[in-house]
Amino acid sequence: MKSVLTPLEFLARSAAVYPSCTAVVDGGRRLTYGEFQQRVHSFGAALQQAGIAEGDRVAVLACNSLLTLEAHFAVPLIGAVLVMLNIRLQSAELATILNHSGAKILIGDDLVLPLLAIAGEIPKVERIVTNYEEFLRKGTSPVAPHPVAEDDVISINYTSGTTGAPKGVMYTHRGGYINAIGEVVEHGLNNRSVYLWTLPMFHCNGWCFPWAVTGVGARHVCLAEVKAEVAVDLIEKEGVTHLCGAPVVVRTLTEHCLRRGIRFQSRLKMVTAAAPPPPAVIRAAEEIGIEIAHVYGLTETYGPHSVCAWHTEWDCEPLEKRAQLRARQGVPYVVAGTDMRVVDQEMHDVPADGRTMGEVVMRGNNVMLGYYRDPEATEAAFRGGWFHSGDLAVMHSDRYIEIRDRAKDIIISGGENISSVEVERVLYEHPAVLEAAIVARHDDKWGEVPHAYVLLKEDSIVTAEELIEFCRSRLAHFKCPKAVHFGPLPKTSTGKIRKNVLRAQSRAAAEGG
Repeated sequence: MKSVLTPLEFLARSAAVYPSCTAVVDGGRRLTYGEFQQRVHSFGAALQQAGIAEGDRVAVLACNSLLTLEAHFAVPLIGAVLVMLNIRLQSAELATILNHSGAKILIGDDLVLPLLAIAGEIPKVERIVTNYEEFLRKGTSPVAPHPVAEDDVISINYTSGTTGAPKGVMYTHRGGYINAIGEVVEHGLNNRSVYLWTLPMFHCNGWCFPWAVTGVGARHVCLAEVKAEVAVDLIEKEGVTHLCGAPVVVRTLTEHCLRRGIRFQSRLKMVTAAAPPPPAVIRAAEEIGIEIAHVYGLTETYGPHSVCAWHTEWDCEPLEKRAQLRARQGVPYVVAGTDMRVVDQEMHDVPADGRTMGEVVMRGNNVMLGYYRDPEATEAAFRGGWFHSGDLAVMHSDRYIEIRDRAKDIIISGGENISSVEVERVLYEHPAVLEAAIVARHDDKWGEVPHAYVLLKEDSIVTAEELIEFCRSRLAHFKCPKAVHFGPLPKTSTGKIRKNVLRAQSRAAAEGG
Protein backbone atom coordinates (compact mmCIF):
# COMPACT_ATOMS: atom_id res chain seq x y z
CA MET A 1 0.00 0.00 0.00
CA LYS A 2 1.48 3.34 -1.03
CA SER A 3 1.82 6.21 1.44
CA VAL A 4 0.32 9.66 0.96
CA LEU A 5 2.64 12.31 -0.44
CA THR A 6 2.56 15.18 2.08
CA PRO A 7 5.22 17.59 3.41
CA LEU A 8 4.22 16.51 6.93
CA GLU A 9 6.37 13.42 6.40
CA PHE A 10 9.46 15.61 6.03
CA LEU A 11 9.41 16.83 9.62
CA ALA A 12 8.49 13.41 11.00
CA ARG A 13 11.48 11.85 9.25
CA SER A 14 14.02 14.54 10.13
CA ALA A 15 12.92 14.55 13.77
CA ALA A 16 13.49 10.80 13.85
CA VAL A 17 16.79 10.81 11.94
CA TYR A 18 18.33 14.08 13.20
CA PRO A 19 16.65 14.72 16.59
CA SER A 20 19.68 16.48 18.10
CA CYS A 21 20.76 18.41 15.02
CA THR A 22 20.05 22.13 14.75
CA ALA A 23 16.87 22.70 12.79
CA VAL A 24 16.16 26.40 13.24
CA VAL A 25 18.09 29.50 14.20
CA ASP A 26 15.95 32.55 14.97
CA GLY A 27 17.89 35.37 16.55
CA GLY A 28 19.32 34.04 19.79
CA ARG A 29 17.19 30.90 19.74
CA ARG A 30 18.38 27.56 18.38
CA LEU A 31 16.10 24.55 18.14
CA THR A 32 16.92 20.93 17.39
CA TYR A 33 14.71 18.89 15.10
CA GLY A 34 13.28 17.17 18.16
CA GLU A 35 12.35 20.52 19.70
CA PHE A 36 11.05 21.81 16.37
CA GLN A 37 8.68 18.86 16.06
CA GLN A 38 7.49 19.27 19.64
CA ARG A 39 6.65 22.94 19.08
CA VAL A 40 4.81 22.11 15.86
CA HIS A 41 2.65 19.59 17.72
CA SER A 42 1.98 22.12 20.49
CA PHE A 43 0.97 24.66 17.85
CA GLY A 44 -1.42 22.17 16.27
CA ALA A 45 -2.92 21.29 19.65
CA ALA A 46 -3.36 24.98 20.50
CA LEU A 47 -5.19 25.51 17.22
CA GLN A 48 -7.51 22.61 17.99
CA GLN A 49 -8.21 24.00 21.45
CA ALA A 50 -9.06 27.31 19.77
CA GLY A 51 -11.74 25.51 17.75
CA ILE A 52 -9.85 25.05 14.48
CA ALA A 53 -10.97 21.92 12.65
CA GLU A 54 -10.36 20.14 9.36
CA GLY A 55 -10.64 22.47 6.37
CA ASP A 56 -10.64 25.67 8.43
CA ARG A 57 -8.37 28.43 7.18
CA VAL A 58 -5.64 29.73 9.47
CA ALA A 59 -4.10 33.09 8.50
CA VAL A 60 -0.57 34.08 9.52
CA LEU A 61 0.86 37.60 9.29
CA ALA A 62 4.46 37.74 10.44
CA CYS A 63 8.06 38.22 9.34
CA ASN A 64 10.27 35.20 8.67
CA SER A 65 10.46 33.59 12.10
CA LEU A 66 9.74 30.46 14.11
CA LEU A 67 6.05 31.28 13.81
CA THR A 68 5.96 31.38 10.02
CA LEU A 69 8.10 28.27 9.69
CA GLU A 70 6.21 26.23 12.28
CA ALA A 71 2.87 27.24 10.76
CA HIS A 72 3.82 25.40 7.55
CA PHE A 73 3.68 22.14 9.49
CA ALA A 74 1.31 22.74 12.40
CA VAL A 75 -1.64 24.00 10.37
CA PRO A 76 -1.78 21.07 7.89
CA LEU A 77 -0.97 18.67 10.75
CA ILE A 78 -4.56 19.06 11.99
CA GLY A 79 -6.08 19.13 8.51
CA ALA A 80 -6.48 22.91 8.37
CA VAL A 81 -5.43 25.20 5.51
CA LEU A 82 -2.62 27.76 5.82
CA VAL A 83 -3.11 31.29 4.47
CA MET A 84 0.15 33.24 4.58
CA LEU A 85 -0.42 37.00 4.33
CA ASN A 86 1.83 39.47 2.56
CA ILE A 87 3.35 41.67 5.28
CA ARG A 88 3.72 44.55 2.81
CA LEU A 89 -0.02 45.01 2.29
CA GLN A 90 -2.09 47.60 4.08
CA SER A 91 -4.96 46.77 6.45
CA ALA A 92 -7.72 47.22 3.87
CA GLU A 93 -5.95 44.92 1.41
CA LEU A 94 -5.42 42.31 4.11
CA ALA A 95 -9.07 42.56 5.13
CA THR A 96 -10.12 41.73 1.57
CA ILE A 97 -8.00 38.56 1.62
CA LEU A 98 -9.13 37.54 5.10
CA ASN A 99 -12.78 37.91 4.13
CA HIS A 100 -12.36 36.01 0.88
CA SER A 101 -10.42 33.15 2.47
CA GLY A 102 -12.83 32.91 5.40
CA ALA A 103 -9.96 32.52 7.86
CA LYS A 104 -11.27 31.72 11.37
CA ILE A 105 -8.12 32.75 13.21
CA LEU A 106 -5.32 35.22 12.52
CA ILE A 107 -1.95 34.70 14.18
CA GLY A 108 1.00 37.01 13.96
CA ASP A 109 3.59 39.29 15.49
CA ASP A 110 3.39 43.06 15.93
CA LEU A 111 2.31 43.41 12.29
CA VAL A 112 -1.14 42.17 13.33
CA LEU A 113 -1.77 45.03 15.75
CA PRO A 114 -3.15 47.51 13.15
CA LEU A 115 -5.76 44.93 12.16
CA LEU A 116 -7.24 45.05 15.65
CA ALA A 117 -8.60 48.48 14.76
CA ILE A 118 -10.60 47.05 11.84
CA ALA A 119 -11.76 43.85 13.50
CA GLY A 120 -15.33 44.77 12.61
CA GLU A 121 -14.43 44.65 8.93
CA ILE A 122 -13.19 41.04 9.14
CA PRO A 123 -16.20 39.35 10.80
CA LYS A 124 -15.20 35.80 9.82
CA VAL A 125 -12.02 36.06 11.89
CA GLU A 126 -13.15 34.75 15.27
CA ARG A 127 -9.84 35.31 17.03
CA ILE A 128 -6.70 37.41 16.57
CA VAL A 129 -3.55 36.14 18.29
CA THR A 130 -0.76 38.69 18.84
CA ASN A 131 1.39 36.67 21.25
CA TYR A 132 2.44 33.47 19.53
CA GLU A 133 4.59 32.04 22.33
CA GLU A 134 1.76 32.48 24.85
CA PHE A 135 -0.66 30.82 22.42
CA LEU A 136 1.80 27.96 21.89
CA ARG A 137 1.97 27.19 25.60
CA LYS A 138 -1.74 26.36 25.58
CA GLY A 139 -1.15 23.36 23.35
CA THR A 140 -0.07 19.91 24.48
CA SER A 141 2.34 17.69 22.57
CA PRO A 142 2.05 15.43 20.69
CA VAL A 143 -1.17 15.81 18.70
CA ALA A 144 -2.57 13.04 16.53
CA PRO A 145 -1.99 14.03 12.89
CA HIS A 146 -5.18 14.38 10.86
CA PRO A 147 -5.40 11.88 7.98
CA VAL A 148 -4.93 13.73 4.70
CA ALA A 149 -5.36 12.91 1.04
CA GLU A 150 -2.83 14.02 -1.56
CA ASP A 151 -5.27 16.38 -3.25
CA ASP A 152 -6.36 18.04 -0.01
CA VAL A 153 -5.60 21.75 0.06
CA ILE A 154 -2.57 22.52 2.23
CA SER A 155 -2.43 26.27 1.66
CA ILE A 156 -4.00 29.20 -0.16
CA ASN A 157 -1.62 31.84 -1.50
CA TYR A 158 -3.05 35.08 -2.79
CA THR A 159 -1.72 36.62 -5.97
CA SER A 160 -0.71 40.26 -6.06
CA GLY A 161 -3.84 41.14 -7.98
CA THR A 162 -2.26 41.38 -11.41
CA THR A 163 -5.73 41.59 -12.97
CA GLY A 164 -7.04 44.02 -10.40
CA ALA A 165 -8.13 41.71 -7.58
CA PRO A 166 -6.07 39.06 -5.76
CA LYS A 167 -7.01 35.44 -6.34
CA GLY A 168 -6.50 32.59 -3.89
CA VAL A 169 -4.21 29.94 -5.38
CA MET A 170 -4.79 26.49 -3.88
CA TYR A 171 -1.79 24.25 -3.21
CA THR A 172 -2.19 20.56 -2.33
CA HIS A 173 -0.29 18.21 -0.04
CA ARG A 174 0.97 16.32 -3.09
CA GLY A 175 2.05 19.50 -4.84
CA GLY A 176 3.85 20.79 -1.76
CA TYR A 177 5.71 17.48 -1.39
CA ILE A 178 6.74 17.18 -5.02
CA ASN A 179 7.80 20.79 -5.42
CA ALA A 180 9.87 20.59 -2.24
CA ILE A 181 11.65 17.59 -3.76
CA GLY A 182 12.16 19.69 -6.88
CA GLU A 183 14.01 22.35 -4.87
CA VAL A 184 16.16 19.67 -3.24
CA VAL A 185 17.16 18.19 -6.60
CA GLU A 186 17.63 21.40 -8.59
CA HIS A 187 19.63 23.26 -5.94
CA GLY A 188 21.53 20.45 -4.24
CA LEU A 189 20.14 20.58 -0.71
CA ASN A 190 21.30 17.98 1.82
CA ASN A 191 21.60 17.56 5.58
CA ARG A 192 24.74 19.73 5.64
CA SER A 193 23.02 22.66 3.93
CA VAL A 194 22.29 25.88 5.79
CA TYR A 195 19.46 27.97 4.32
CA LEU A 196 19.11 31.71 5.03
CA TRP A 197 15.56 33.06 4.86
CA THR A 198 15.96 36.14 2.68
CA LEU A 199 12.89 35.10 0.65
CA PRO A 200 9.59 35.90 2.42
CA MET A 201 7.80 32.76 3.57
CA PHE A 202 4.51 34.45 2.68
CA HIS A 203 5.51 34.36 -0.99
CA CYS A 204 4.35 31.05 -2.53
CA ASN A 205 5.04 29.35 0.82
CA GLY A 206 8.65 30.41 0.44
CA TRP A 207 8.83 28.53 -2.90
CA CYS A 208 8.27 25.35 -0.84
CA PHE A 209 11.66 25.74 0.85
CA PRO A 210 10.15 25.44 4.38
CA TRP A 211 9.34 21.85 3.45
CA ALA A 212 12.43 21.23 1.29
CA VAL A 213 15.00 22.34 3.87
CA THR A 214 13.21 20.38 6.59
CA GLY A 215 12.95 17.31 4.38
CA VAL A 216 16.73 16.86 4.14
CA GLY A 217 17.39 17.75 7.76
CA ALA A 218 19.15 21.01 6.86
CA ARG A 219 19.26 24.14 9.00
CA HIS A 220 16.87 27.09 8.68
CA VAL A 221 18.27 30.51 9.58
CA CYS A 222 15.45 33.04 9.97
CA LEU A 223 15.88 36.66 8.93
CA ALA A 224 13.02 39.04 9.68
CA GLU A 225 14.26 41.77 7.36
CA VAL A 226 16.89 41.76 4.65
CA LYS A 227 19.62 44.02 5.96
CA ALA A 228 22.90 43.39 4.21
CA GLU A 229 25.10 43.70 7.29
CA VAL A 230 22.96 41.26 9.27
CA ALA A 231 22.63 38.84 6.36
CA VAL A 232 26.36 38.77 5.71
CA ASP A 233 27.07 38.22 9.40
CA LEU A 234 24.69 35.26 9.46
CA ILE A 235 26.13 33.84 6.23
CA GLU A 236 29.61 33.83 7.74
CA LYS A 237 28.69 32.81 11.29
CA GLU A 238 26.23 30.04 10.39
CA GLY A 239 28.03 28.81 7.27
CA VAL A 240 25.07 29.53 5.00
CA THR A 241 25.12 27.55 1.75
CA HIS A 242 21.81 28.54 0.13
CA LEU A 243 19.45 31.51 -0.08
CA CYS A 244 16.79 32.86 -2.42
CA GLY A 245 15.52 36.29 -3.38
CA ALA A 246 14.61 38.83 -6.01
CA PRO A 247 17.39 40.61 -7.95
CA VAL A 248 17.16 43.51 -5.49
CA VAL A 249 18.36 41.14 -2.75
CA VAL A 250 21.28 40.07 -4.94
CA ARG A 251 22.22 43.73 -5.45
CA THR A 252 21.86 44.56 -1.76
CA LEU A 253 24.29 41.81 -0.78
CA THR A 254 26.81 42.36 -3.57
CA GLU A 255 27.01 46.14 -3.13
CA HIS A 256 27.53 45.75 0.61
CA CYS A 257 30.26 43.13 0.15
CA LEU A 258 32.08 44.95 -2.65
CA ARG A 259 32.24 48.16 -0.61
CA ARG A 260 33.83 46.26 2.28
CA GLY A 261 36.00 43.83 0.33
CA ILE A 262 34.05 40.79 1.54
CA ARG A 263 34.25 37.54 -0.40
CA PHE A 264 32.59 34.30 0.66
CA GLN A 265 35.19 31.54 0.71
CA SER A 266 32.77 28.63 0.26
CA ARG A 267 30.58 28.81 -2.83
CA LEU A 268 27.26 30.37 -1.86
CA LYS A 269 24.30 29.30 -4.02
CA MET A 270 21.58 31.92 -4.57
CA VAL A 271 18.33 31.35 -6.44
CA THR A 272 16.75 34.44 -7.99
CA ALA A 273 13.57 34.99 -9.97
CA ALA A 274 11.57 37.93 -11.36
CA ALA A 275 13.51 40.07 -13.85
CA PRO A 276 16.72 38.40 -15.07
CA PRO A 277 19.81 39.75 -13.33
CA PRO A 278 21.81 42.09 -15.59
CA PRO A 279 25.44 41.28 -16.43
CA ALA A 280 26.78 43.80 -13.89
CA VAL A 281 24.90 42.07 -11.07
CA ILE A 282 26.07 38.62 -12.16
CA ARG A 283 29.65 39.90 -12.36
CA ALA A 284 29.41 41.42 -8.89
CA ALA A 285 27.87 38.24 -7.46
CA GLU A 286 30.66 36.12 -8.91
CA GLU A 287 33.27 38.50 -7.48
CA ILE A 288 32.02 37.96 -3.94
CA GLY A 289 31.59 34.19 -4.33
CA ILE A 290 27.88 33.83 -5.10
CA GLU A 291 26.69 31.34 -7.71
CA ILE A 292 23.43 32.58 -9.24
CA ALA A 293 20.65 30.24 -10.42
CA HIS A 294 17.83 31.91 -12.34
CA VAL A 295 14.32 30.41 -12.04
CA TYR A 296 10.90 31.32 -13.39
CA GLY A 297 7.38 30.72 -12.21
CA LEU A 298 4.22 32.19 -10.75
CA THR A 299 2.16 31.89 -7.60
CA GLU A 300 0.07 29.41 -9.58
CA THR A 301 3.09 27.13 -10.03
CA TYR A 302 4.21 26.90 -6.39
CA GLY A 303 6.87 29.48 -7.22
CA PRO A 304 9.60 28.22 -9.60
CA HIS A 305 8.45 26.05 -12.49
CA SER A 306 11.56 26.29 -14.64
CA VAL A 307 15.26 26.82 -14.08
CA CYS A 308 18.08 27.95 -16.31
CA ALA A 309 19.77 24.57 -15.94
CA TRP A 310 23.46 25.23 -16.29
CA HIS A 311 25.84 23.42 -18.65
CA THR A 312 29.44 22.96 -17.53
CA GLU A 313 30.72 23.98 -20.97
CA TRP A 314 29.17 27.41 -20.42
CA ASP A 315 31.65 28.07 -17.61
CA CYS A 316 34.29 28.94 -20.21
CA GLU A 317 32.14 31.52 -21.97
CA PRO A 318 32.88 35.25 -21.54
CA LEU A 319 30.90 37.03 -18.82
CA GLU A 320 28.52 38.76 -21.22
CA LYS A 321 27.66 35.43 -22.85
CA ARG A 322 27.18 33.75 -19.47
CA ALA A 323 24.91 36.59 -18.39
CA GLN A 324 22.88 36.22 -21.58
CA LEU A 325 22.52 32.48 -20.97
CA ARG A 326 21.59 32.95 -17.30
CA ALA A 327 18.93 35.49 -18.24
CA ARG A 328 16.85 32.81 -19.92
CA GLN A 329 14.00 31.24 -17.97
CA GLY A 330 15.19 27.81 -19.03
CA VAL A 331 13.57 24.42 -18.83
CA PRO A 332 11.03 22.82 -16.46
CA TYR A 333 12.14 21.52 -13.07
CA VAL A 334 12.84 17.81 -13.00
CA VAL A 335 9.49 17.26 -11.24
CA ALA A 336 7.70 19.04 -14.10
CA GLY A 337 9.21 16.90 -16.84
CA THR A 338 8.48 18.50 -20.20
CA ASP A 339 5.21 20.14 -19.21
CA MET A 340 6.00 23.68 -20.37
CA ARG A 341 5.35 25.04 -23.84
CA VAL A 342 5.27 28.33 -25.75
CA VAL A 343 2.14 28.42 -27.89
CA ASP A 344 0.22 30.63 -30.28
CA GLN A 345 -3.47 31.51 -29.93
CA GLU A 346 -4.47 28.15 -31.42
CA MET A 347 -2.35 26.30 -28.83
CA HIS A 348 0.21 25.28 -31.44
CA ASP A 349 3.87 25.31 -30.40
CA VAL A 350 5.77 28.27 -31.79
CA PRO A 351 8.94 27.54 -33.76
CA ALA A 352 12.02 27.06 -31.58
CA ASP A 353 13.80 29.89 -33.37
CA GLY A 354 14.41 32.31 -30.49
CA ARG A 355 12.29 34.93 -32.30
CA THR A 356 8.65 33.88 -32.53
CA MET A 357 6.72 34.91 -29.43
CA GLY A 358 3.91 32.98 -27.83
CA GLU A 359 2.35 32.44 -24.42
CA VAL A 360 3.99 30.23 -21.81
CA VAL A 361 1.66 27.41 -20.71
CA MET A 362 2.29 24.71 -18.12
CA ARG A 363 0.71 21.68 -16.52
CA GLY A 364 1.75 18.87 -14.23
CA ASN A 365 3.03 18.36 -10.72
CA ASN A 366 3.90 21.96 -9.96
CA VAL A 367 0.72 23.68 -11.10
CA MET A 368 -2.03 24.78 -8.71
CA LEU A 369 -5.26 22.92 -7.99
CA GLY A 370 -7.23 26.04 -8.93
CA TYR A 371 -8.41 29.39 -7.62
CA TYR A 372 -10.25 29.30 -4.31
CA ARG A 373 -13.96 30.12 -4.68
CA ASP A 374 -13.49 31.20 -8.29
CA PRO A 375 -14.44 28.42 -10.74
CA GLU A 376 -14.77 30.83 -13.66
CA ALA A 377 -11.22 32.12 -13.29
CA THR A 378 -9.97 28.55 -12.84
CA GLU A 379 -11.66 27.39 -16.03
CA ALA A 380 -10.26 30.34 -17.95
CA ALA A 381 -6.75 29.75 -16.61
CA PHE A 382 -6.78 26.08 -17.66
CA ARG A 383 -8.37 26.46 -21.08
CA GLY A 384 -7.15 23.80 -23.45
CA GLY A 385 -5.95 21.65 -20.54
CA TRP A 386 -2.90 23.82 -19.80
CA PHE A 387 -2.36 26.63 -17.31
CA HIS A 388 -1.98 29.94 -19.15
CA SER A 389 0.70 32.11 -17.56
CA GLY A 390 -0.06 35.31 -19.47
CA ASP A 391 3.68 35.68 -20.08
CA LEU A 392 5.00 36.03 -23.60
CA ALA A 393 8.22 34.23 -24.51
CA VAL A 394 10.29 32.70 -27.27
CA MET A 395 11.59 29.15 -27.46
CA HIS A 396 15.26 28.73 -28.31
CA SER A 397 16.61 25.85 -30.36
CA ASP A 398 17.89 24.09 -27.22
CA ARG A 399 14.32 24.18 -25.78
CA TYR A 400 15.17 26.91 -23.26
CA ILE A 401 12.50 29.60 -23.05
CA GLU A 402 13.11 33.32 -22.66
CA ILE A 403 10.43 35.74 -21.47
CA ARG A 404 10.10 38.75 -23.79
CA ASP A 405 7.09 40.58 -22.41
CA ARG A 406 4.43 40.30 -19.75
CA ALA A 407 0.77 40.25 -20.62
CA LYS A 408 -1.65 42.47 -18.71
CA ASP A 409 1.08 44.99 -17.97
CA ILE A 410 2.38 43.32 -14.83
CA ILE A 411 5.12 45.29 -13.10
CA ILE A 412 7.68 43.24 -11.16
CA SER A 413 9.32 45.37 -8.48
CA GLY A 414 11.76 43.75 -6.11
CA GLY A 415 10.20 40.36 -6.82
CA GLU A 416 6.65 41.57 -6.10
CA ASN A 417 4.00 41.68 -8.82
CA ILE A 418 2.11 44.96 -9.12
CA SER A 419 -1.16 45.31 -11.01
CA SER A 420 -1.20 48.45 -13.14
CA VAL A 421 -5.00 48.28 -13.09
CA GLU A 422 -5.09 48.35 -9.29
CA VAL A 423 -2.88 51.44 -9.11
CA GLU A 424 -4.81 53.16 -11.91
CA ARG A 425 -8.05 52.64 -10.05
CA VAL A 426 -6.62 54.45 -7.04
CA LEU A 427 -5.42 57.34 -9.20
CA TYR A 428 -8.86 57.68 -10.72
CA GLU A 429 -10.24 58.16 -7.23
CA HIS A 430 -8.40 61.48 -6.95
CA PRO A 431 -10.79 64.34 -7.79
CA ALA A 432 -8.23 66.06 -10.03
CA VAL A 433 -7.47 63.05 -12.26
CA LEU A 434 -9.20 62.66 -15.59
CA GLU A 435 -7.13 59.88 -17.13
CA ALA A 436 -4.37 57.68 -15.76
CA ALA A 437 -2.10 54.88 -16.90
CA ILE A 438 0.63 52.95 -15.11
CA VAL A 439 3.58 51.35 -16.87
CA ALA A 440 6.86 49.84 -15.73
CA ARG A 441 9.94 52.03 -15.54
CA HIS A 442 13.43 50.57 -15.16
CA ASP A 443 15.01 51.01 -11.76
CA ASP A 444 18.59 49.99 -10.91
CA LYS A 445 17.62 48.83 -7.42
CA TRP A 446 14.16 47.29 -7.78
CA GLY A 447 14.27 46.14 -11.41
CA GLU A 448 11.01 47.88 -12.25
CA VAL A 449 8.90 50.54 -10.53
CA PRO A 450 5.48 52.00 -11.41
CA HIS A 451 5.53 55.15 -13.56
CA ALA A 452 2.28 57.12 -13.74
CA TYR A 453 1.02 59.08 -16.74
CA VAL A 454 -1.82 61.39 -15.76
CA LEU A 455 -4.13 63.84 -17.51
CA LEU A 456 -5.74 66.26 -15.07
CA LYS A 457 -9.25 67.64 -15.26
CA GLU A 458 -9.61 71.12 -16.60
CA ASP A 459 -8.59 73.81 -14.09
CA SER A 460 -7.39 71.16 -11.64
CA ILE A 461 -4.01 71.44 -9.99
CA VAL A 462 -2.13 68.71 -8.14
CA THR A 463 1.57 67.94 -7.79
CA ALA A 464 3.31 64.64 -8.45
CA GLU A 465 4.18 64.40 -4.76
CA GLU A 466 0.54 64.84 -3.77
CA LEU A 467 -0.60 62.09 -6.14
CA ILE A 468 2.08 59.72 -4.90
CA GLU A 469 1.10 60.41 -1.30
CA PHE A 470 -2.56 59.87 -2.25
CA CYS A 471 -1.64 56.40 -3.49
CA ARG A 472 0.55 55.66 -0.48
CA SER A 473 -2.43 56.26 1.81
CA ARG A 474 -4.44 53.62 -0.03
CA LEU A 475 -1.96 51.03 -1.26
CA ALA A 476 1.08 49.16 -0.07
CA HIS A 477 3.95 51.58 -0.67
CA PHE A 478 5.80 49.32 -3.09
CA LYS A 479 2.81 49.50 -5.43
CA CYS A 480 2.78 53.30 -5.63
CA PRO A 481 4.18 55.36 -8.53
CA LYS A 482 7.76 56.53 -8.15
CA ALA A 483 7.31 59.19 -10.83
CA VAL A 484 4.36 61.04 -12.38
CA HIS A 485 4.21 62.58 -15.86
CA PHE A 486 1.42 65.04 -16.62
CA GLY A 487 -0.16 65.60 -20.03
CA PRO A 488 -2.39 64.04 -22.71
CA LEU A 489 -2.22 60.25 -23.03
CA PRO A 490 -1.69 58.67 -26.48
CA LYS A 491 -4.69 56.65 -27.68
CA THR A 492 -5.68 54.23 -30.41
CA SER A 493 -8.42 55.00 -32.90
CA THR A 494 -10.89 53.27 -30.59
CA GLY A 495 -9.92 55.40 -27.61
CA LYS A 496 -7.70 52.90 -25.78
CA ILE A 497 -4.58 54.23 -24.07
CA ARG A 498 -1.46 53.11 -25.93
CA LYS A 499 0.67 51.72 -23.14
CA ASN A 500 3.33 50.58 -25.58
CA VAL A 501 3.98 54.23 -26.41
CA LEU A 502 4.05 55.15 -22.73
CA ARG A 503 6.48 52.34 -21.97
CA ALA A 504 8.81 53.65 -24.66
CA GLN A 505 8.55 57.17 -23.24
CA SER A 506 9.22 55.90 -19.73
CA ARG A 507 12.22 53.90 -20.95
CA ALA A 508 13.62 56.96 -22.71
CA ALA A 509 13.08 59.09 -19.62
CA ALA A 510 14.85 56.53 -17.43
CA GLU A 511 17.80 56.32 -19.81
CA GLY A 512 17.99 60.12 -20.01
CA GLY A 513 17.74 60.65 -16.25
